[in-house]
Amino acid sequence: MTAVEKIDDLNKIFFPKLGWSFNIDPTAFKIGKFEIQWYGIIITIGLLLAVLYCFPRMKRFGLDADRAIDAVIGGIIGGIIGARTYYVLFNWKEYKGDLKEIFNTRGGGLAIYGGIIGAILVGLLICRLRKVKMLPMLDISAIGFLIGQGVGRWGNFVNQEAFGSNTDSIFGMTGGRIQTNLAWETTDMAGAMYQEGTEVFADYAVHPCFLYESLWCILGFVLLAFWTKRRKYDGQIFLMYLGWYGAERFFVEGLRTDSLMLGNIKVSQMLSAVLFAVSVIIQIMLFFRRRREPEAFVLYANTDESRQLIEESRRKRMGMPAEDIRTGIDDDYDDEFFGDIDDEESLDDSPAEPDELSDDITAEKNEKDNKTKEDK
Repeated sequence: MTAVEKIDDLNKIFFPKLGWSFNIDPTAFKIGKFEIQWYGIIITIGLLLAVLYCFPRMKRFGLDADRAIDAVIGGIIGGIIGARTYYVLFNWKEYKGDLKEIFNTRGGGLAIYGGIIGAILVGLLICRLRKVKMLPMLDISAIGFLIGQGVGRWGNFVNQEAFGSNTDSIFGMTGGRIQTNLAWETTDMAGAMYQEGTEVFADYAVHPCFLYESLWCILGFVLLAFWTKRRKYDGQIFLMYLGWYGAERFFVEGLRTDSLMLGNIKVSQMLSAVLFAVSVIIQIMLFFRRRREPEAFVLYANTDESRQLIEESRRKRMGMPAEDIRTGIDDDYDDEFFGDIDDEESLDDSPAEPDELSDDITAEKNEKDNKTKEDK
């Protein structure tokens, strides 16, 4: 491997093979004495993009956005708390001496798996309370997770963290903070790989693990977003997400130097392997079951319950009375939800044909004649 130049500026980030150099201060700006970090800004942008993409598409999953918004807000809060809790638990020795630092997330220290777990637990709890179907909600949430993760990982880039072992790859990177963390005089900061006996040298480039994960998540978003119109059952997108992300994280986590550890085991790598295996097994089981019982796999978006809830919400939002069910519905919505009703109404309300009218008049005349004869 080719040695890299020593970088004295902590804020400098350098990709030697590509010739790219960046100088980024992790602090975006200050408000008085309060510092706003790029890390938090980037994660917030990822969350906003996920929400902006997913909300207009909830109807595709049979969900009423007005009901689902509570689950989304709760999921975001639960995700932040879960991400921090997960990180702190597996780095307890760093926080037990100063408990106030547990609440300081501006410089990093959020674990993605903790965020996913927290978001799912809180989000599903609110789904239950608000009577929002859980499996469709998990499907649309999986798309949001990939957007948030793909964008949010660039917060690690700014902080020069989530890097891997030494590499001679064209994507190899280094930086002032990376070299400081790997310097021999501070080898206690070299992370889990050093503790396991794997040497990571400060004068060589390292794997940009944040970049690998970001690109993988963005690609996953594109593929799963494409598949949403072709999904066969509720929950399929979420299962595909677990398998997709689990596969990538298993390999990338093996490269990282700052993994969260449980004894000698990399927690996230072990969890990734479990999630990938569970995802594959469940999808195979459901594939064969769906062939035997296709009627059991009707998408919630195609049910009368879903259509009714969405329509009731639309009328309530527009201040429309119940009898105006047809007013103001766009063409796509009308065709999808009211095609059968149109057919029935046209049959019921269609004017009688001339022959039918003639028969009715003749029958009525005969009835009157018979009654007259009886009276006589």
